[in-house]
Amino acid sequence: MWHYRLTTILLIISIIHSIRAKRKLKEQEIIQRILKDYDWRVRPRGMNATWPDTGGPVLVTVNIYLRSISKIDDVNMEYSAQFTFREEWTDQRLAYERYEESGDTEVPPFVVLATSENADQSQQIWMPDTFFQNEKEARRHLIDKPNVLIRIHKNGQILYSVRLSLVLSCPMSLEFYPLDRQNCLIDLASYAYTTQDIKYEWKEKKPIQQKDGLRQSLPSFELQDVVTDYCTSLTNTGEYSCARVVLRLRREYSYYLIQLYIPCIMLVVVSWVSFWLDKDAVPARVSLGVTTLLTMTTQASGINSKLPPVSYIKAVDVWIGVCLAFIFGALLEYAVVNYYGRKEFLRKEKKKKTRIDDCVCPSDRPPLRLDLSAYRSVKRLPIIKRISEILSTNIDISRRVDLMSRLTFPLTFFSFLIFYYVAYVKQSRD
Repeated sequence: MWHYRLTTILLIISIIHSIRAKRKLKEQEIIQRILKDYDWRVRPRGMNATWPDTGGPVLVTVNIYLRSISKIDDVNMEYSAQFTFREEWTDQRLAYERYEESGDTEVPPFVVLATSENADQSQQIWMPDTFFQNEKEARRHLIDKPNVLIRIHKNGQILYSVRLSLVLSCPMSLEFYPLDRQNCLIDLASYAYTTQDIKYEWKEKKPIQQKDGLRQSLPSFELQDVVTDYCTSLTNTGEYSCARVVLRLRREYSYYLIQLYIPCIMLVVVSWVSFWLDKDAVPARVSLGVTTLLTMTTQASGINSKLPPVSYIKAVDVWIGVCLAFIFGALLEYAVVNYYGRKEFLRKEKKKKTRIDDCVCPSDRPPLRLDLSAYRSVKRLPIIKRISEILSTNIDISRRVDLMSRLTFPLTFFSFLIFYYVAYVKQSRD
């Protein structure tokens, strides 16, 4: 019995000794081995066995971690974005799991390949020549050290991660401005390798990650959704694989509601005050109309200075144009009132002078008697009374124009508000 126990103990000790005896390769030694006789100018072989020569294109799996989106410029049609860009591919020439096949060597799951500030001059392994098609300006972050990670796994899989800040073009459609929605893109593709050499694919799980609070960080836009797509293009030099990120943005119009829509409505309503002023108050009515017109013109100039000159009509152009038309119409209305008022004044003066010349002696005609018993007082509603007053032929034309303007201007403007809501506000939400 004790012989059996002794044999078991010796066996356990020998196993523990054999495990401890495994030599663990250091990262420096692994890097020196795998980079020996390695040519970084030659792309790795693909994983497709049906391509006997090259193994097919290298599958590059990409994903992006969005950190910030800022400076969405309507005039230059561009925006700034900061994100971490990651690429993964397989290069069997860098696989080092073969070093542990003998059983007496242990290797780490991955090694990190350090880079210098001049990463292009110190390139040690092959990497995809990815570029961003709609990029205007770009820079890598080098503080405190280059924000670059190159991780080589023992099966030959490589992870490349870099932090970038880009200024990207974003062609905008401003027909519904400031109630518009924009789709801004991030297009990445290979510059030199065609689809026979490189093929980009989005990571299956979470291809686009977003930093907490990113959706609420934009001052004038709301990030509604981020979707991925492909944009493979065909040019004279070949077909190139392309991956696309679509940022769906909705403009926050609460600022424009306070700074544009409400002030414009107030200016239009103030211009209607002249309809209630006496037609002989020339300085008051003229100054009121001119002041509101100039204020509205200044408002329109301030809005258009923030937008690029485009060939189509925007929603803000319709709004400002109609408000200007109402204010200008109120000013022209007083011109009509003043014209007919002067004609009526001259006619009354002429009639008064004629009566004085004709009246020499009292008339011999019998006095006119009115039968008031047939008159019945009828109570009328204010609206009906106002309409009957307008349609009465006994009232002066200048007075009638003012009374008609008090009704037609508000009703027409209210109809325009309904039209604007249906044509722009409701349609932009849908």
